[in-house]
Amino acid sequence: MRLLFLGDVVGRSGRDAVLRFLPDLKKNLKADFTIVNGENSANGFGINETMLKQFFAAGADVVTAGDHVFDQSDTKFFINQYPNLLRPFNMPPQLPGKGYNIYDAPRGKKILVIHLLAQLFVRFQVNCPFQAVTEILEKHKLGRDVDYIFLDFHGEATSEKMAMAHYLDGKVSGVCGTHTHIPTGDVQVLPGGTAYLTDAGMCGDYDSVIGFQKDISITMFLNKIRGEKMKPAENAGTVCGMFIELDDNTGLAKKADYVRIGGRLKENIPNF
Repeated sequence: MRLLFLGDVVGRSGRDAVLRFLPDLKKNLKADFTIVNGENSANGFGINETMLKQFFAAGADVVTAGDHVFDQSDTKFFINQYPNLLRPFNMPPQLPGKGYNIYDAPRGKKILVIHLLAQLFVRFQVNCPFQAVTEILEKHKLGRDVDYIFLDFHGEATSEKMAMAHYLDGKVSGVCGTHTHIPTGDVQVLPGGTAYLTDAGMCGDYDSVIGFQKDISITMFLNKIRGEKMKPAENAGTVCGMFIELDDNTGLAKKADYVRIGGRLKENIPNF
């Protein structure tokens, strides 16, 4: 199976880039299953129902949503209507929405998609993600209960994301970090067969500060106080993500590479 994952969609720039490039990306890469992190798509903070439907129409099979999942006031009312929209599993359990789910994949296979929030330097105190993923995998084992497992691990610290990937090596198909909005250069298949990338980067305008207008962020750093509300940058967006080829027999990764198209960053379209 061929899995495409796209990082945090930021504002109109990122949203327009995903809607423009995703259909052709899926076709050209022959992607069987696509996951998009859409947590900053609504003016930089959260996601609304209209945008969610747009991502599905463009070809996303699952949308993940990060720590900003409930920034839009209506999300808590519609999230339970969409089993293909995930919020972090290790947030308080009384919150609406699912943190993981099993979906149909091609050729009668099943894929488990998990969404977790890290702990280091993250604004919310959440349950331990390592304990949370252990709990999930005790119920849903790769090769026994499901054919593939993918984790979107949403966090700040590279160390925490790398530790998670090594902890899960051989137990899941792939782990990709999100949240920092900056793509890292360490895409790889770990020794046990798990594909890994510390951060997919954002889908958004890279002539910015993590997708937001430069002047507002610079002024905040200069004055040491928060002033004008951050606003998404609005130039052409780059779509960033990860592409994985999975072994249909083991569910583990055979190959992995970056995806980058549009905007300012150097393009990279996997060729395998």
